[in-house]
Amino acid sequence: MKVIGKGLITLEAEAEGEIHAIASVQDVVKLWKAGAKGKIAMVDDAGVTYLGPILPKLAGIVCRSGGLGSHLAIVSREFSIPALMGTDIDCEEDLHGKKVRIRPDGGKNGILMLCD
Repeated sequence: MKVIGKGLITLEAEAEGEIHAIASVQDVVKLWKAGAKGKIAMVDDAGVTYLGPILPKLAGIVCRSGGLGSHLAIVSREFSIPALMGTDIDCEEDLHGKKVRIRPDGGKNGILMLCD
């Protein structure tokens, strides 16, 4: 496994699954139809509300903005879904569909790992 991102983690818990970039309601519908169970959603906006229909099925969330007080961070904690907030991703390849792991890394920090 290779560390490809760092952010603030909402829970002291790990999540592993196939990552899917979500940028619109259409992306949510597509993932819902394909099966969101056990997937990790990657979003840019910490205020995103359109994840609602699939949120309970997700294994984890990676958000490129926001902090631990963001709406998405609070909701993910309520659903006991690990989320990385304000995630800085350092990876050249397209992550959509790849297997990744979210893992705590001490205190409020977490890491995103690309699985082999």
